[in-house]
Amino acid sequence: MKIDVLTLFPEMFHGVFGHSILKKAEERNFATYHVHNFREFSKNKHQKVDDYPYGGGAGMVLTPQPIFDAVHHLTKDMEKRPRIILMCPQGEKYTQKKAEELAGEEHLIFICGHYEGYDERIREFLVTDELSIGDYVLTGGELASMVIIDSVVRLLPGVLGNEESAPCDSYSSGLLEHPHYTRPADFNGMKVPDTLLSGDHKKIEEWRRKESVRRTFLRRPDLLENRELTEEEKKWLKEFKN
Repeated sequence: MKIDVLTLFPEMFHGVFGHSILKKAEERNFATYHVHNFREFSKNKHQKVDDYPYGGGAGMVLTPQPIFDAVHHLTKDMEKRPRIILMCPQGEKYTQKKAEELAGEEHLIFICGHYEGYDERIREFLVTDELSIGDYVLTGGELASMVIIDSVVRLLPGVLGNEESAPCDSYSSGLLEHPHYTRPADFNGMKVPDTLLSGDHKKIEEWRRKESVRRTFLRRPDLLENRELTEEEKKWLKEFKN
């Protein structure tokens, strides 16, 4: 996967792309990252990329020219148009399902804004997706794009090493993940559940599924509203409610 990022602060990405899973993904040729300062595409003699909004109001608005030209530079020789993602608090709320969808793409371009907002023509005529990582406002789109890139790249085949890891993540199955334990079995009187020490794989799998449903019911009951429950899950839910 090729990932391009358009930002006014490219140095923010050096540490993120140079460590952990993202670094390993690039070293093993699963992904490449290219960060571009779209100020360099400005035709303004002072390389300005923002201006006052028509009609007045607080703040400055990113002008369309530098961003349109930057995207054109990245895509001019391509047969297939990439996904062009605008980071914006007004966008579609980002989910694991969206991460899985984007992980199937070959090329992603992220546009990270600053100031009061974007010229509306960027939304209307340039981007394919507008995404938000939550109902709050950040100073810019950089941190949000890092979150999305991390969540997408880890889903690429081969990146995590253990192919069972990603499908078992919280939200991938529509449920929160079950609790995990490791050694020691008894830590200061706090013990690991007996089932996990039993060696009975069938019972362990059932315990994990039940605890996954329990955790979802207690922490994110909204996730259960659109889930088609099995008879066993319905039985467990009734037990939890009682």
